[in-house]
Amino acid sequence: MAPAEDDISIEEKRVYAGTAGRTDAYVPTESGVVRVALSADKIGAFDMVARGPARDAAVLARDGAPDRVGIATPDGLLVAPVGDDPEFEPVTTDPKVAVGVRDGAFLVAREGGGIDRVEIGDGETEPATTSIGSVSDPRAIDGPLVAAGDGVHRVTGGDGASATRALTAVGLDDARDVAGAGMPLAATGVGVYWLGNGWMTALEVDATAVAADGDGHAMAVVDGDLFVHASDGDGWDAETWGAADLPVDEEAVALGYGPGVSVAVTDAGTLCVDAGDGWRHQVVGVRGVAGVALAVVE
Repeated sequence: MAPAEDDISIEEKRVYAGTAGRTDAYVPTESGVVRVALSADKIGAFDMVARGPARDAAVLARDGAPDRVGIATPDGLLVAPVGDDPEFEPVTTDPKVAVGVRDGAFLVAREGGGIDRVEIGDGETEPATTSIGSVSDPRAIDGPLVAAGDGVHRVTGGDGASATRALTAVGLDDARDVAGAGMPLAATGVGVYWLGNGWMTALEVDATAVAADGDGHAMAVVDGDLFVHASDGDGWDAETWGAADLPVDEEAVALGYGPGVSVAVTDAGTLCVDAGDGWRHQVVGVRGVAGVALAVVE
């Protein structure tokens, strides 16, 4: 395992965080959830904040209340406030395989394929769960998009808790991951696609992960290599993507974006972050990485 680059002291990282702000990366793994503190491209302390197998993570931003981080686990959806000492509480108890956020609530996928909307209470009201529909072999959720063995599905319907929502199949096969911020993207067994006049090919060959920030930036793992889309000004075809070299000889399995940062977590448990000046990395010592979600703390 390669040593971490830019070996600065914890005290230096604290000083830097005081001026650049802090973003926490939540990494669900086969043994628990690891939280890693980031300040721009500086990587600070990391610790395990939940134990037990975790399959996915998502952060729900809320107005007037602390943001929430949700974890999909074999024991259900666990939720905790974003902060220094998160305490995860079960919201549902049936096994979950994926979690995302949409319209002020969590979207979760059950093992059997059911997709539910889970609205978190305010402390005085209980969480409310509403069934939206079902898919075959759900794998990932991002924004309104659901990746499944039978393709990509979109959550349709109006905003608000009382709105009627449904799932609509929108094409492709063997979808492994989706990005629902900005241009819709999908990673499938035969490549990465973007949604134009139908699904258009961006990158060919087996794709396993994709992420976007909604502002034209995107990343994808294709045949084990990381590709980056820098801007949406030139479209989304293959020539707008370029291969990126991580600072470790490991395959990225989870991708995410935070304010001004790109994050990739490898199969060997190394977290890599780029704030515009190249990748830096830190070994966090976990295996079975299943995703990454980023939360703004300060």
